[in-house]
Amino acid sequence: MKSFALIGAAGYVAPRHMRAIKDVGGDLKVALDPNDSVGILDSYFPETRFFVEFERFDRHIDKLARAGSGVDYVSICSPNYLHDAHVRFAMRSGADAICEKPLVLNPWNLDGLAEFSARSNRSVSTILQLRLHPTIQELRERVAAERGRTFEVDLTYITSRGRWYNVSWKGDEGKSGGIATNIGVHFFDVLAHVFGKVRSNVLHLQTEQRAAGYLELERARVRWFMSVSAEDLPPTRAAGQTTWRSLTLDGKEIEFSNGFTDLHTESYREILAGHGFGIEDIRPSIEIVSALRTAPVEWTRGDRHPSVRANMT
Repeated sequence: MKSFALIGAAGYVAPRHMRAIKDVGGDLKVALDPNDSVGILDSYFPETRFFVEFERFDRHIDKLARAGSGVDYVSICSPNYLHDAHVRFAMRSGADAICEKPLVLNPWNLDGLAEFSARSNRSVSTILQLRLHPTIQELRERVAAERGRTFEVDLTYITSRGRWYNVSWKGDEGKSGGIATNIGVHFFDVLAHVFGKVRSNVLHLQTEQRAAGYLELERARVRWFMSVSAEDLPPTRAAGQTTWRSLTLDGKEIEFSNGFTDLHTESYREILAGHGFGIEDIRPSIEIVSALRTAPVEWTRGDRHPSVRANMT
């Protein structure tokens, strides 16, 4: 049985990691979060030692290691800007790291992690769960088979958030990386994974709640729009639906609304089998979102996503 520690137990994504650890037969020995609202642990690992202070968590991890019962993996669900520091902590503690997206905010941080990983002989895996979605896998095979074609792609991702969002660390670009990074990095990863290297990366819109642009890849021209505002949800959505995902290829919808439930568990299974996604896998998407953070807004491009027109200021 593999043993785990978890950094960031009170957040939105932490229960997916708890479930994945349980599903793969792991044991969550210890967890950390400055917020003590972690009753969700009772549903998975009620015996987990829990800490609200990093120093005491660190001391406990060290105690386990010196007793010969250290953890095999540290799963990281902390705020984005802390990910690379917590990955280094995991490796210093003699554990492999499993980190939520985005692994880092900027590509040069990847270089530092790669060096640290080589020195410590510990691995770093990041959760790129959409690569494991059956529809995305089929799409990649289709694109690879249709050599010589350049596809027209429209991506829309709206996941509505309340007023708390901008008050939290997620609304602080220095901590989250901004909208395109925080909610979009896994979509940019999929686009680069399916359609190849980046040729052009243009920003059309960037506010606290929305981002949009044009991405030209080896095999696709992509118009994308992302938002955390409920105002952008289409009127045709189902009652009570707060998230909208749409991916069209040459004007035809690619249906991938379902199949998300177990992707974290599948990610953990792949990691434990030695097939996780590492530092170089995440690099293209980190380069995309990092460049967007400082890119000038260009309004003159003709390749705008339809949703941009409604949000131009």
